[in-house]
Amino acid sequence: MKKDSQDTDTAALLARVADALERLAPVRQGRPDFTAAEAFVWHGATGAFEPVGVINRVPLALLTGIDLAAEQLLANTERFARGLPSNNALLWGARGMGKSSLVKAVHAEVAAERRGALKLVEIHREDISTLPSCLAALKAAPFRFIVFCDDLSFDKDDTSYKSLKAVLEGGIEGRPQNVVFYATSNRRHLMPRDMVENERSTAINPSEAVEEKVSLSDRFGLWLGFHNCTQDQYLGMVRDYARYYGLDAEPLELERDALEWSAARGARSGRVAWQFIQDCAGRLGVTLDRA
Repeated sequence: MKKDSQDTDTAALLARVADALERLAPVRQGRPDFTAAEAFVWHGATGAFEPVGVINRVPLALLTGIDLAAEQLLANTERFARGLPSNNALLWGARGMGKSSLVKAVHAEVAAERRGALKLVEIHREDISTLPSCLAALKAAPFRFIVFCDDLSFDKDDTSYKSLKAVLEGGIEGRPQNVVFYATSNRRHLMPRDMVENERSTAINPSEAVEEKVSLSDRFGLWLGFHNCTQDQYLGMVRDYARYYGLDAEPLELERDALEWSAARGARSGRVAWQFIQDCAGRLGVTLDRA
């Protein structure tokens, strides 16, 4: 009788352990439904593409002060959407100057003409090592994809850049023909300066020591630089936002308040202009819906 009781307790314990392991195990994902949305977020841990119902973006026409970069990225994306040769793009430079906003706005502009055939897939920096699995799923789909990584950079001892390097150009297969990779970064070479200098100072052959990491940025055929804006460009952004959203503010007062706002933050950028507009709209009791 005692043995039966022990067997029952053991079976119950094993069942609880099995249940716990089942909960910890990654959920097997079925074939992704890319018709569910025009944008998705890739989750590397589960291999899932999460649909994004509403994309946080602004119209391309409102991204002022970055005209050349916008023109180049739009042209590259239009070629890609038509099945023509196109480049991976690295948008690098000053914070808050519209790098990620430009990627999303260009996607909206081109996708509107392609009737849902162009999808946007965001991959987080920490999931870069799972990029090959992501692309394998995209390759089999009858759509074209912009895979987008915001704020991409690599720190010392981080080797996940090798996955990206191989996928972009260096691997046997390379990136699928229906995928283009866009990334934003504050660093032109995707790695901090002290990391480059440390590699150079401790290497037998300094030039070769940093070549592998620096060459990652060379995998991007299109480099688009973003620089801090001038006061006139900043005020132009503010005026464009105010006009677009129908803010009833006296022009000189609007500019004066906008300059005070930027001075308090010690910066002028598209992000600062948008933050000021949100504050201004709140004070006026206006929602930021299109006028």
